[in-house]
Amino acid sequence: MELPNMVPVMTLPSATLFPQALLPLYIFEPRYRQMLADMLKADRMFSVAMQKPGKQRETPCEVAGLGLIRVSVGHQDGTSHLILQGLARVELVETVRTKPYRMASIRPLHAAPSTEASTDALVAKVHELVDERIRLGPFPFPFSAYKQASSTKKKSGPPKFSGKDVLKYLESLQDPDQIADLVSCALLPGATERQTILETVPIEARLKHLIHFLMAEVRRLRKGNPS
Repeated sequence: MELPNMVPVMTLPSATLFPQALLPLYIFEPRYRQMLADMLKADRMFSVAMQKPGKQRETPCEVAGLGLIRVSVGHQDGTSHLILQGLARVELVETVRTKPYRMASIRPLHAAPSTEASTDALVAKVHELVDERIRLGPFPFPFSAYKQASSTKKKSGPPKFSGKDVLKYLESLQDPDQIADLVSCALLPGATERQTILETVPIEARLKHLIHFLMAEVRRLRKGNPS
């Protein structure tokens, strides 16, 4: 899929859109209603950037997720619910305009393929930590929303996935890049940690960050501390 050179930017607190993951959004601000209407008539793509911590004015982080509108449901009051599917991590190079909504030029960020044996060891450690994390408590896995939204059949409720299903799915993935992003999306509750993963392009460095964050999350859950 060809990516545009310039896209709208939605800046949200604590939001992270990873490649391949899904982000449900509720569109209610007038500027974003206009953005959605424009994008549904165009390439259906826009970026989601996390608001820089500590900034009072709207200041998006330089690295964001570029997404494709997979499902959009409009309501009578002008608001909409949609599901955005992550396509790529991108650098917001330059703000082109801010009205009626922010537009920025972008540069896609792609990790170089890894051929190092150490990558396999890092992926194995991620699987080990995911297994332990699953045994410590449930979590919302990102592809469940897509399966539900993309089906034309009516369902009685969201699909259910056991820990074994999740591990089997992860083990079927061959791309360490995809593994790192999907596990981060599903298991890292902290916005700062997720943004760190999004901003880390080299795959080995990203896996090392993920392992560090997962180990901290496992330790927290072992202590039974919900905060």
